[in-house]
Amino acid sequence: MMSKNKSEKFMSSVKVGSKGQIVIPKEVREMFNISPGDTLLLLADSEKGIAIERYGVFEKFADAILSGKAKELYPEGEEASIEFAEAIRQVKEEE
Repeated sequence: MMSKNKSEKFMSSVKVGSKGQIVIPKEVREMFNISPGDTLLLLADSEKGIAIERYGVFEKFADAILSGKAKELYPEGEEASIEFAEAIRQVKEEE
């Protein structure tokens, strides 16, 4: 039996189904407290790979940027950070 220690690591293979869907293993869903109906954000970079994170993590970041704190959080370019924040918000609206 797996404990729910957040410092644990987990590795598994998953298959992509005919509709392009994958199943997140139960152990990972429990580790990250992911439940049916939760919104996840998928980030992809052709060189670095794919990352999946709970939407709420990025929602707080987007809220901060859109409330005028873009320069503090993303000093390299306020315009790019605002575009990123708006894209995060759009994910939730598309549901």
